[in-house]
Amino acid sequence: MLLEIKDISKQYPKTLALDHFSAELTSGLYGLLGPNGAGKTTLISIITTLLSPSSGTVLYNGKPIGGRDYMKILGYLPQYPRFYKDFTAQEFLLYMSSMKGLKPKAAAQRVKDLLEQVNLTEHKNKRIGSFSGGMRQRLGIAQAILNDPEILILDEPTAGLDPKERVRFRNIISKLSSERIIILATHIVSDVECVAKEVILLKEGKLLQKASPLSLQTAMTGKVWTLQADESELEQYMERYVIANAAAAEGKYSLRIISEDKPHETAVPESPRLEDVYLYYFGEV
Repeated sequence: MLLEIKDISKQYPKTLALDHFSAELTSGLYGLLGPNGAGKTTLISIITTLLSPSSGTVLYNGKPIGGRDYMKILGYLPQYPRFYKDFTAQEFLLYMSSMKGLKPKAAAQRVKDLLEQVNLTEHKNKRIGSFSGGMRQRLGIAQAILNDPEILILDEPTAGLDPKERVRFRNIISKLSSERIIILATHIVSDVECVAKEVILLKEGKLLQKASPLSLQTAMTGKVWTLQADESELEQYMERYVIANAAAAEGKYSLRIISEDKPHETAVPESPRLEDVYLYYFGEV
């Protein structure tokens, strides 16, 4: 499977949301990282055919996307999924199965399997209105993969989830990624750090980097430092550098600094993390 995004731009009256974006995606999970307003949702809307690009094209296995055949292999979980609150989880999935053209017998088995996969079997007869945010997101994933899609698009799927639910969600997505193309758009680095095949960094509609997390981290060698600073020095460091972390202890601060150059003679180089990569490209001084 091959998804080709070729020189896509999207121009609004006052904003260029995507600026000649190109990428090729094969099976695996891709983390689409960028700050709010980077163009992530616009790109997703084009791939899901909700928007048309101003220029450029998107191909799947050599054919332009769109039409009934493409929709059959597409799964989508929007940033703010809507549910029928008076439906139970099982009723909702059976209803969505009929909307997606699954035959009743096959739909019943598929729904049963998916409820188990997203750990909602014991809640299948509860009304969705009573679900927690994490439970609704897991139900959203089940809905998105009802048709066993070859392309699965997830837009900010863990926003508002607590850490435990975020880990549970990542584990579900990781298991799905070997058999399909998954694009997970987020500004939460930990969502993709351990599970992404590649990370796509998007800023102001432009592609900055597309590489494995390890490659991006390796390229940051020599740009991450720690040093000890007095409280009186803290403000000047925060004005001059991107600070990844400032931990207070015994009247001093241990600073993790992103900098091309050694920020102080006492600074010690550190092993880069993906969060450091994010701050290097998107942090501000």
